[in-house]
Amino acid sequence: MKKLIFILMISLIGISVQAQEKKNKNAKYDIEVNGNCDMCKKRIEKAALSVKGVKSAVWHIDHQDLHLILDENKCTIDQVHEAVAKVGHDTEKVKASDEAYNDLHGCCKFERKQ
Repeated sequence: MKKLIFILMISLIGISVQAQEKKNKNAKYDIEVNGNCDMCKKRIEKAALSVKGVKSAVWHIDHQDLHLILDENKCTIDQVHEAVAKVGHDTEKVKASDEAYNDLHGCCKFERKQ
């Protein structure tokens, strides 16, 4: 009988641990995104908001960071990195292609890190 109760307790603990791995519907992230001006701000925010599941995207010129609120059930932070890089802006994880970077307006071309 003691073994049965012990096994049931271990099973319930295992189930409760799995239940706590729910994804956050309002996850907050800050990612570094390179840019220079208000045109960059609009482009970066539009790219981030194009990812289904992103609820809010605000890029700050002075800090070079993008504040995000997203639903982790619908998207991942990596998808946001990819979307922003696709429009020509380097992030802390994904570097934009040379072609996308070269398509940026002259005032939007930031100093790229190697």
